[in-house]
Amino acid sequence: MTSTRIRGDGNRQRPAGRAEERYLDENDEEAISTAEAAREGLRQVVALTGKDPLGIVSIQPTDDGWRVGVEVVEDHRIPASTDLLGLYEVELDMTGDLLGYRRTRRYQRGKGDGG
Repeated sequence: MTSTRIRGDGNRQRPAGRAEERYLDENDEEAISTAEAAREGLRQVVALTGKDPLGIVSIQPTDDGWRVGVEVVEDHRIPASTDLLGLYEVELDMTGDLLGYRRTRRYQRGKGDGG
């Protein structure tokens, strides 16, 4: 049985011949969906920073692909209401490959929008 690599899921394999599946192999240049871009952005931030993710806070298309905003816990504190959070922006190309990332903000939990 032939199999193709599942993008963003490590070395797991999926049997070939499932046209309805939206996974890419190395020779396919098909653009990923919005949901796939969001998952890939989250996965990239976790892999690069080692931080605990809270979730995806934004996603928008760009000329080159996708920009995904991911919120993570930068520093766990006691009580949890004083945790330091970070907002990371990930740039992906149309196929989901990482173009770049950066931390755009760092703030205390519960005080993110106040300044």
